[in-house]
Amino acid sequence: MKDAKAIDELVETNKKLKAEVQQVIVGQENVIDQLLISIFSGGHSLLIGVPGLAKTLMINTLSKALGLDFNRIQFTPDLMPSDIIGAEILDEQRNFKFIKGPVFGNIILADEINRTPPKTQSALLEAMQEKSVTIAGKTYSLQNPYFVLATQNPIEQEGTYPLPEAQLDRFMFAINLTYPSKEEEVKVVKSTTVDNKVTIEPLFTAESILSYQSLIKRIPVPDNVLNYAVDLVRKTRPDMPETSDIVKEFIDWGAGPRASQNLIFTAKTHAALNGKYSPDIEDVQSVALSVLRHRVLKNYNAEAEGYSIDDILKKLL
Repeated sequence: MKDAKAIDELVETNKKLKAEVQQVIVGQENVIDQLLISIFSGGHSLLIGVPGLAKTLMINTLSKALGLDFNRIQFTPDLMPSDIIGAEILDEQRNFKFIKGPVFGNIILADEINRTPPKTQSALLEAMQEKSVTIAGKTYSLQNPYFVLATQNPIEQEGTYPLPEAQLDRFMFAINLTYPSKEEEVKVVKSTTVDNKVTIEPLFTAESILSYQSLIKRIPVPDNVLNYAVDLVRKTRPDMPETSDIVKEFIDWGAGPRASQNLIFTAKTHAALNGKYSPDIEDVQSVALSVLRHRVLKNYNAEAEGYSIDDILKKLL
C-alpha cells in the first residue's frame, strides 16, 4: 500500500517536472520521457541527433528540474583522461593533492562523446559501471545518483571515433532525436528570439530520486512479462534456435544479458510513470527499441537491402 502511494506521488511530480521542462524545451516529449525513465531506472543514456536539436539545453534544464548537480564535458580529439576524472598536483606544502575533474557530479553531459580517442572515452568506463574513479591507486566514489548522458552526432564521420560495443552496452538507452515539426519549430524560433528568462523550479532532490529508484526495484514483475523480455533479447542473437530468418540474414551480433536486465528495469519504470503498479508486455515493447538498438550489430546484407536496426527490431516486436 505504501509503495502504491509512492507510485501515485511519482506520477504527479513527474507531470509537474515535464511541465517545468517544457517551459524551455518545445516538443521532444518522447525524448524527455525516455531520459526520465533512464534516470529513475538508474541508467545512462546516449542521445543521437544532428546539431541544433537542443540536446545540451534539454539535459541542463532536466538537471535543474531534478535538483541535481550538472557538469558538461566537451569531448575533443585532444582531451586527456585527466581532463575528465581529475589529476594529482603538488600543493604549497609539496604534498600530492587530488583535484576532482568534471566527472564528479550527479548528471554528466558527455557532449559529442565520439569526437575523442578511445583512451579518453575509456576514462568514463569505470565511472559508468562502478560509480567510482581510481587515481594513483586510490579509489574515489562518485556522488549518488549518478548519470552519464552522452550525445553523438550521427552525420559526421570525419575526425570521429565510434564507441566500442563494450562501452555502448553500458548505456541503458540509445535515444534517437528527430527534427521538430513545423509548428514546434515556429514555437522554438518565437520563444528564443525574445528577451524571455525562465526560472526552473527543482521538484526533486538527490535523496528523493534514490528513494524512487529503490521503489522501482521493488515493483513486482509477472513471469509472462519476464519471459517475454528474455525471449525478445534471445531472438536478436543469430545463433539461437528460436531466431527468425530476418535476424539470421541481417544481424551479425545480438544483445547480451544486460539488455534483458535493462528491459525489465525500464519497463517497470515506464509502468510506474504511467500510474501502473506492475509492468505488462506493452511496457516492455515501449522501451524495447531504445534498450536494444545500440546492442545489435547489423551486417552488410542489411546495409545492401536498406534495413536499419530499428526496422529489424520492429519486425521482432
